[in-house]
Amino acid sequence: MISLAVFVFLTLLFTSSLVKRLRNPGSAAENKQLPPGPRKLPLIGNLHQLGKLPHRTLGRLARHHGPLMFLQLGSTPTLVVSSAEMAKEIFKNHDSVFSSRPRLHAANRLGYGSGVSFAPYGEYWREMRKIMMLELLSAERVQTFEGVRFDEVKRLLRSVAMSSEPVDLSELTLSLSNNVVCRIALGRVGMENNKLCEMLKETQEMLGGFFLVDFFPRLGWLGKFTAIEDRLERNFREIDKFYDQVIEEHVNERERNGATKHEHDVVDVLLQLQRDPNRPVAIGDDQIKGVLADIFIAGTDTSAATMIWAMSELIRNPKAMERAQEEVRQVLKGKEMLEEIDLPELSYLKSVVKEALRLHPPVPLLLPRETTEACTIQGFEIPAKTRVLVNAHSIAMDPTCWENPNEFLPERFLVGSINFRGQHFEMLPFGAGRRGCPGLNFAMPLVELALANLLRSFQWVLPHGLPIQDLNMEEAIGITMHKRDHLWLKATAFHH
Repeated sequence: MISLAVFVFLTLLFTSSLVKRLRNPGSAAENKQLPPGPRKLPLIGNLHQLGKLPHRTLGRLARHHGPLMFLQLGSTPTLVVSSAEMAKEIFKNHDSVFSSRPRLHAANRLGYGSGVSFAPYGEYWREMRKIMMLELLSAERVQTFEGVRFDEVKRLLRSVAMSSEPVDLSELTLSLSNNVVCRIALGRVGMENNKLCEMLKETQEMLGGFFLVDFFPRLGWLGKFTAIEDRLERNFREIDKFYDQVIEEHVNERERNGATKHEHDVVDVLLQLQRDPNRPVAIGDDQIKGVLADIFIAGTDTSAATMIWAMSELIRNPKAMERAQEEVRQVLKGKEMLEEIDLPELSYLKSVVKEALRLHPPVPLLLPRETTEACTIQGFEIPAKTRVLVNAHSIAMDPTCWENPNEFLPERFLVGSINFRGQHFEMLPFGAGRRGCPGLNFAMPLVELALANLLRSFQWVLPHGLPIQDLNMEEAIGITMHKRDHLWLKATAFHH
């Protein structure tokens, strides 16, 4: 029934657009000097060329059409940026024009239209990002979470040590990230941790899902009858109920005790700000839920994915694994575990993490942007309301910027000053400019601390004597670039 309705509607839409085109053969939009791009089909444009892993298919198209490539995704004009030079031009000279976000259906629903990550550029976003950076994710506040990270990494090590069988490191690192975020955001480890992980996995799938309204706004009503819309609403209701319970617990505790025991976790801080009548932007429960959605979505998935890609690459490169283990064991200095104070001494481990981020950026197309007004880039006219995809994966694999880009070579970062903080445009795993990832300082200490202690405490091999060539490095479909197959490894305790 729905397929027939879609077919009829698309046929009518196509006929209407064809008649309009015949009446207006020389429209102003078509006369603009747009960037080059592949030929498009009627109605759907270039949607059929996205493929299952868009960062890879768009990378291949860009090699043919250029690093500034124009596509028509349904009725949505889209610019794809695939080189460091073009990224620098945009982020250095036109950042404000490229700093808005499109209103994507799943992100708007699951972020309550109030999250920082997906909010359109404007006063609301500026105020909420200021709260995020000054109140929740400042360097000083992140430092106060050091004990939480240490405790949860210690728990991870115990889980590995207790198992005589191969361990699912993908599940363990996701649980680690989730526990840390729960304690920091909610003041406790989620009592229903497995259920929360499942809800967040579904959220990630929804954020990477295909919704008609994102590409055909006039078809929005039709999308309401699709199966993926039902999944989205079910996911929203489940996670909304969870957020409601968390907020209610904090409010009730404050009413009973006059203060909370959570030592100013994220919810506690936001509830305090909610009571401030002088704030330029009112903070209601939906705003609190939107910030929680940002923290859970960005804080759990990307950290876990980075740890797994780093461990996978080390398994495939035994010399790099040996060098990293030698370094962390030398720095240990007789302590039971490495602490965050030791991390600055781990130059090779930090290079391993950088190389893993280069080869496997957590969000390979970054979060989509939208132009706020028309502008000119390298002689090409970019219309207002153009969706912008920055292909961080293609940029990091560019042979004009990187020698042997397909190889895992942490040594390349031992010399030079290239980092991933948005100042070096040949490597942008966390974006750049105004919309760069605000949680960078939140994520990296946990990733480095966990990897350092996993490498220090255990020898790692593939289970059942599998050769390293058999390790599947294919990517999963979704907004975050996970390894498709879970990483199962055999761990043997290291005795020093």
